[in-house]
Amino acid sequence: MEHTFQYAWVIPFAPLPVTMSIGLGLLLVPTATKNLRRMWAFPSVLLLSIAMVFSANLSIQQINGSFIYQYLWSWTINNDFSLEFGYLIDPLTSIMSILITTVGIVVLIYSDNYMSHDQGYLRFFAYMSFSNTSMLGLVTSSNLIQIHIFWELVGMCSYLLIGFWSTRTVAANACQKAFVTNRVGDFGLLLGILGLYWITGSFEFRDLFEIFKNLIHSNGIHFLFATLCASLLFVGAVAKSAQFPLHVWLPDAMEGPTPISALIHAATMVAAGIFLVARLLPIFTVIPYIMNLIALIGVITVLLGATLALAQRDIKRSLAYSTMSQLGYTMLALGIGSYRAALFHLITHAYSKALLFLGSGSIIHSMEPIVGYSPDKSQNMVLMGGLTKYVPITKTTFLLGTLSLCGIPPLACFWSKDEILNDSWLYSPIFAIIACSTTGLTAFYMFRMYLLTFEGHLHVHFPNYSGITNGSFYSISIWGKEGPKPVKRNFILSTMNNNEKVSFFSKKTYPIDGNVRNLMRSFSTHFDNKETSVYPQESDNTMLFPLLVLVLFTLFVGSIGIPGVMDMDFDILSKWLTPSINLLHQNSHYSLDWYEFVINAIYSVSISYFGILIASLLYGSVYSSFHNFDLINSFVKTGPKRILLDRIKNVIYNWSYNRGYIDVFYATAFTRGIRGLAQLTHFFDRRVIDGITNGVGVASFFVGEGVKYVGGGRISSYLFLYLSYVSIFLLIYYFKNLWS
Repeated sequence: MEHTFQYAWVIPFAPLPVTMSIGLGLLLVPTATKNLRRMWAFPSVLLLSIAMVFSANLSIQQINGSFIYQYLWSWTINNDFSLEFGYLIDPLTSIMSILITTVGIVVLIYSDNYMSHDQGYLRFFAYMSFSNTSMLGLVTSSNLIQIHIFWELVGMCSYLLIGFWSTRTVAANACQKAFVTNRVGDFGLLLGILGLYWITGSFEFRDLFEIFKNLIHSNGIHFLFATLCASLLFVGAVAKSAQFPLHVWLPDAMEGPTPISALIHAATMVAAGIFLVARLLPIFTVIPYIMNLIALIGVITVLLGATLALAQRDIKRSLAYSTMSQLGYTMLALGIGSYRAALFHLITHAYSKALLFLGSGSIIHSMEPIVGYSPDKSQNMVLMGGLTKYVPITKTTFLLGTLSLCGIPPLACFWSKDEILNDSWLYSPIFAIIACSTTGLTAFYMFRMYLLTFEGHLHVHFPNYSGITNGSFYSISIWGKEGPKPVKRNFILSTMNNNEKVSFFSKKTYPIDGNVRNLMRSFSTHFDNKETSVYPQESDNTMLFPLLVLVLFTLFVGSIGIPGVMDMDFDILSKWLTPSINLLHQNSHYSLDWYEFVINAIYSVSISYFGILIASLLYGSVYSSFHNFDLINSFVKTGPKRILLDRIKNVIYNWSYNRGYIDVFYATAFTRGIRGLAQLTHFFDRRVIDGITNGVGVASFFVGEGVKYVGGGRISSYLFLYLSYVSIFLLIYYFKNLWS
């Protein structure tokens, strides 16, 4: 057994040879490497599969044996200071490793077809493999220094992946926004690490936890300083996992290719913040204020993410806000001390969200021949509808992922989300009410997304129709010069005004008038020649296979946390997490009161079904658009109630569509403020600092000019000046005596 754990270092470094080989190939033999570019998908999947096999083997041994293994070797030794590097294999590491490798494999298989027409195919797989290496290195780290190193590598990979299509301005702005926003959290994390080392004198987790706990209990350290250091550590997790108020980068991160979005939102960047809080939870638990802060940030994020997803048009952006909200549930669970429920929901959400993102990529592929190769149109749910008969497999898998995220039994997220809700009732009824209410919002916006995309008819109506044009539709805005072959057909030119752009912080708001449906019309397209018509088509098998695999995870992964499925006394997850739970001094035996669980589940599932019902009433007709607001308007036609209804509707829509005005606030408070401070500093530098320097120079010039005439070398001039000074002093002395 120990012999097996000695080779655990293979897990983080297994995907690295792909990145190195592609880089060397492009440097030494670029032509041959580009000609054989499709072959690189196989070694990428193979090496990550090796890491998955190692992770699964170690996890099985941990479930059977319940132990922690750590291997260290010295890196720097200087007097009393010693820095060691190594790897730590515990339940948290094994869970995260399996999550990263399994999701990474299906994303790589999916990407082989999705990115096949892109010029950056090789660069994409190099980035993806290095991202997997960085994340696996992060979760296997044995001390805070390693955590910080791989933390920064994960951030760098996310910057490269989000800005993959960097020639597009919106993509370049999005990756810069993600980078700068995460720098705030990373700076806090670095300060927190240094503060903890100053307190404990160690970077190693075991020593650090024990020393910190003893110092707190014995009042050996100022409690305020310890709280400050713990808070700074949490700031890093807030930024990386897109928690309020550092969540603003996440929606714009959708500018990267869809497989990247699936990986970032399911198993890598956003999961890194949750991992950090879970890893450092023994520190946070001894400071109640930090646990309360974690729970508060979590519940705010749960509600905020759900409300911001209500009116989004972009399917990937709506899923991004869904990720933000669901990770808020996980953060809430960690804040209330429900370690098991938090990791359980992290697992179930990761597979469900990966399924939804890859499903959205399949939808985008099916829409691109209709509306063109443009994210503004191919990702716009208002342009969709009626895709059920064209993409039935994608529709079925997307529906299952939607039901899982809504918390509908017996799918995966139901079990984990309901466990969090049950634990939150014991912690705070207010937090529990907010969390339960958000389940209804989640069901509403998820089924809104599903109904707008798949139900009704595929209508595309162009309000400013200017005639029928014959020609080919060909764009290199995304796919590069090797894009799909042009399709000859007749089509109506779209003049839809959908020019929403992504700036560093969105300064513009988008108010709507009282008649929402005028701004969100259904869209219809008509082809005169049916033989040349292009309809949505189902994706290739290499894109559908990962969806089917993720469906299996979505259906059955929830069983690992249900007592009685494999063992009448324990569930698999509790056995798996026993060492970590014991470290937190909690009871590792998870007992489920089925009667209480069913009663609470009835309430939560009823709220979810209510949200589904409202979404079906509003978006479930053949219009698949916002025409169904007429259903509400028909009840209140005129009078003050109608005015009030319109105002409420507009407020909710504007709040959601404008991202809660948080980006506008940041643009005003920070961007403009920093620019104003920079202009003031520039003025002070030019007028005051440079003015003093230039003034000294000018004064020296005039003094020198005057002195040079004094020191001319003529005795007559010296005598004249001497007699002049003497005469002046004599006159002053005379008049002084005269007045006295």
